[in-house]
Amino acid sequence: MLVLTRRVGEEIVIDGNIRVVVVAVKGDRIRLGITAPPSVPVDRKEVHDRRSEFAEQLVELALTDEA
Repeated sequence: MLVLTRRVGEEIVIDGNIRVVVVAVKGDRIRLGITAPPSVPVDRKEVHDRRSEFAEQLVELALTDEA
């Protein structure tokens, strides 16, 4: 894991087309702004996990329907 230090307003560039900017720091919370191409999904981890679980359920359902 790469760990970087940034200040408010500074950014990180990933693969030339994804930008992560530190928007604000307030207490123990950090606000990030993320710019990425439409083809790159950007989610909070808990949303990503929920989508993955839902996709797995759909696959299981489709396999059950085929049987």
